[in-house]
Amino acid sequence: MPPAEADMGYKVERKSLSTIDFESAEADRGIKMIAEKLSMRKIYIMTSIGFGSTAVVMLFVIYLLTDNYSAVLCGVFFILLLTAWFVFFIFLVRKKLTTFTSAICRNIDDMMAGKIDLQQNNEEETLFTKINHRLTRLYEVTQEHNRRIAKEKADLQELTSDLSHQVKMPIANLKMVNATLLEQNVPENRQRDFLLAMDGQLDKLDFLMQALIKISRLETGVITLKKKDCTVYETLAAALGGILLSAENKNIHVSVDCPVDLTVSHDRKWTTEALFNILDNAVKYTTNNGFIHVSVFCWEIYTKIDIADTGKGILESHQAEIFKRFYREAEVHGIEGIGIGLYLARKIITMQGGYIQVTSDVGKGSTFSIFLPNR
Repeated sequence: MPPAEADMGYKVERKSLSTIDFESAEADRGIKMIAEKLSMRKIYIMTSIGFGSTAVVMLFVIYLLTDNYSAVLCGVFFILLLTAWFVFFIFLVRKKLTTFTSAICRNIDDMMAGKIDLQQNNEEETLFTKINHRLTRLYEVTQEHNRRIAKEKADLQELTSDLSHQVKMPIANLKMVNATLLEQNVPENRQRDFLLAMDGQLDKLDFLMQALIKISRLETGVITLKKKDCTVYETLAAALGGILLSAENKNIHVSVDCPVDLTVSHDRKWTTEALFNILDNAVKYTTNNGFIHVSVFCWEIYTKIDIADTGKGILESHQAEIFKRFYREAEVHGIEGIGIGLYLARKIITMQGGYIQVTSDVGKGSTFSIFLPNR
């Protein structure tokens, strides 16, 4: 056969096979649609009619082949016996199916009412136990999802409440200063003082907004931390650069003990932010002529950065609270700050697989220990 004819035959055969597969799929789809439309009662009736018709035809064939009424009677007896077993089988299946669906519906109702016992232990591995196990898992996943939503809602309400509380005071101060300037004749030498006061409140609002934007971006995953090998010395230098002026104004001596070539995998930008927040707190709460010492230790798994100060110290009962958002001790409300720096610092370090510890003696100072994983 020439190649062209062979190719043509192959294409025809291939087309025929494709047509057969398509027709088979269409037939399966048609059977499935018919089965979905039929109720169980109609299926029973159709099966019974088919079985009865087959029995009549079979008896007729037996009579034609044997021409013996005894053989026909034996066939009738056999068919009746078979019918009895068939009816008994259908009854058992129907009963089992009814019990099964009732149990499933009861469990679903219990799940919706929140009454289901999740500690079920069925020894027999049946279809019901398999489905019930998956329903229980679905219930657990749904409950966990609901708990997560409730927690997020509570966190949002807490954030809204905290934000309202933090914004209320600067706005009230701005309104008061503005009203004073508008309604009263303020001498020019006093006007500058009022404007400086307004500038300070605006700076506080701007700082608050910037801090909240950073937190929201970190928590929602808009910003992801990108770790890479960087020297700890350069990260510390960048963080210290932000507090040296304020430390100098209070005559606070800052010392650093860090190996120059120590390299750790971390996000330099955000780790600098975390270290700056802790160092900034150390400057704020350390009195004039105090000391701040930063020391770095390379361990097998973690690199430890200690930031020790000679400030007022923190009560042991408050040491777990200071990392909460907007938390500030009552006795430090006169010091500038909004109580968000330590929260942000812990968030940044935790997202890199590290953690922060604090030890403190009231009146002697505090030491914040930052642990960064080496890998």
